[in-house]
Amino acid sequence: MGIYVYMLRCADNSFYVGSATGDDLAPRIEQHNAGAFPGYTYNRRPVVPVWSEYFERITDGIAAERQIKGWSRAKKEALIRLDWATISRLAHRRRTTPSPSS
Repeated sequence: MGIYVYMLRCADNSFYVGSATGDDLAPRIEQHNAGAFPGYTYNRRPVVPVWSEYFERITDGIAAERQIKGWSRAKKEALIRLDWATISRLAHRRRTTPSPSS
């Protein structure tokens, strides 16, 4: 048994990233829309799935979920579009802070 990592677009246009074990993601999305989880999506229904990926190894899926949760909105939107060039560019972008004057 593997794991799905998925992203939902909520009614307030925010994103929710989660995971679900099993071979069918549809029941999990239905649970979110039914309000079965009293967490982030509960007051942001309805939700719409916008991206998902299946991982054979649960540990790989959990690692991917944690990574994506830390991404910026722009990077999540690029993932939805499967825009790997933008994801790569955003991953390499570094903020620099000015060094203090001597």
